[in-house]
Amino acid sequence: MVFPIIYEDENLLVIDKPAGIVVFPENNEKESVIDYLIKERPELKKVGKAPRYGIIHRLDKETSGILLVAKNNSALEFFQKQFKERKVIKKYLALVFGKVKDEKGEIETLLGRNPKDKRKQKVYFPFEPGANRKRIAQTSFSVLERIGDFTLLEVCPKTGRKHQIRVHLSFLGHPIVGDKLYSFRKQKNIFERQFLHCFWLKIKMPNGKEKEFFSPLPKELKNFLEKIKNG
Repeated sequence: MVFPIIYEDENLLVIDKPAGIVVFPENNEKESVIDYLIKERPELKKVGKAPRYGIIHRLDKETSGILLVAKNNSALEFFQKQFKERKVIKKYLALVFGKVKDEKGEIETLLGRNPKDKRKQKVYFPFEPGANRKRIAQTSFSVLERIGDFTLLEVCPKTGRKHQIRVHLSFLGHPIVGDKLYSFRKQKNIFERQFLHCFWLKIKMPNGKEKEFFSPLPKELKNFLEKIKNG
């Protein structure tokens, strides 16, 4: 599998990740982005540690869009520090079920593993059992378009918790279209993948200048939008 390259220099590789493949091996997955990259670029095995190697951050298996890969250890440390310090700005497009009433919103909750289903994360309220040691998760959103019984959102996660956007939107009562883990029963088979795409990212480069990356909406997501617009 060959991934479209958005940008490349001596420190950084930026690829356009498709949906349907994990970023690095987990849960006995047979193929991953880093596995394919190493086949083409074996020198990436010298960056970081297995199984992540040069992967700077992650996207969920069914999420598409911008993914950053460091090409050397100093770059890996440099870029990961920005993620840890929440200095990286990421924007996603998400199509959700229902009509989101507010034009803009902020979601801030505690987030942690769901004890009833280890595949899932859940929102915890401050004083409920198990809330201690759960981490703060912050997400902002704005409405781009309301299309029939759906809403297209621009979503910006301010923290980087596992499944954060998916859990937060489901918590609002507006799960992402195609999200089989967090959508409600009657909604699970409407689309073959989740409609979540990382389309824009801004980060500081080693030379001190900020750089922006853009990924266009994949064809299957464009086609689905056209389908619901045309009824």
